[in-house]
Amino acid sequence: MKYLITLGAIMCAAVTPTFAHHSDAALDMSTMLSLEGTVKEFSLRNPHAYFVVAVTDENRQTKDWTVQMASMITLTRRGWTRDSLQVGDRITVDLRPASDGRPYGLMAAVAKDGATIGERIPGETRAGVQADSPRATSVEGRWLVDRSSLPADYPGGLDQIMLRDLTLTEKGRNALSGWTQASPDNPELNCITKPTPAMIVYTDLYPMEFTDNGDGTMTVRSQYFDQVRTVYTDGREHPDPSVLMHEGHSVGHYEGDTLVIDTRNFAYHRSPYQNGTPSGPQKHVVERYRLIDNGARMEAEFTLEDAEYIVGSMTHKRTLLYRPNTDMSPFNCDIESTRRYLPSNLLNN
Repeated sequence: MKYLITLGAIMCAAVTPTFAHHSDAALDMSTMLSLEGTVKEFSLRNPHAYFVVAVTDENRQTKDWTVQMASMITLTRRGWTRDSLQVGDRITVDLRPASDGRPYGLMAAVAKDGATIGERIPGETRAGVQADSPRATSVEGRWLVDRSSLPADYPGGLDQIMLRDLTLTEKGRNALSGWTQASPDNPELNCITKPTPAMIVYTDLYPMEFTDNGDGTMTVRSQYFDQVRTVYTDGREHPDPSVLMHEGHSVGHYEGDTLVIDTRNFAYHRSPYQNGTPSGPQKHVVERYRLIDNGARMEAEFTLEDAEYIVGSMTHKRTLLYRPNTDMSPFNCDIESTRRYLPSNLLNN
């Protein structure tokens, strides 16, 4: 039975894309363990799937390791099914272990019968544009990231790109330094969504959907956490700054062939970027969307400002692929699943 830190596992991690998890702060991301054992439990849920593997060490001592995975929806896009793991299966798992020494980790790769389970990158985001690719005539429809539009140094994950690209005020730095993912005010522990521009960044893994309602409004959805926004396209202004909303207040208009969405009036959010940097009523987001390649792709850009917590502004661009038939089934965030990473002494508080 293996319970090793292996060079091979570290090399495996080097070619495995990093997707942010709200429990990363509790993990030793610099270490990779390779474990062999027997599956005792496997559950596909959102926002995280889990399995438990019994590992016997060289002293014949058996320990149950709980392994955190991506969401059920993300795993399904990579080829996983409810039958991918069965109780009693012998597997090898490479994982990032918990920093506090408990038998818990974040999966990097799993192999059964000598074969790795699942694809490294979902096919929907890497197929690119083909001659027979579907074409949109407007922004309406479902969109996923075109991975070829992401730069080589793209850090991956909402928290990581924000940590890299945001310059924080002193208040922002103080809030970030005092943050812990185990805090009861972590919104994700209560399945609370992260307002725009999060849904644009999450197109790495989950589709955005635009719907023109024909009544001067547009609905924008993200599959991640079942997030829904209303964009008013009837020419109205934002309400008084004292009127605050979780998703903010969005108004939209066209500048030539570009849809521009302006969002203000955000309520305070403790961690809208998944890393402990807050946002407040001064937050302002401008999004721009423009069809290219005859509607097979769409350019997406956002500029983010929040003078209370951010110095200056941040702009991010990417290209989205038109994927009208991609799955948009409900996310149905599971409270037990979103809290399972917590140590037992905090889990029951």
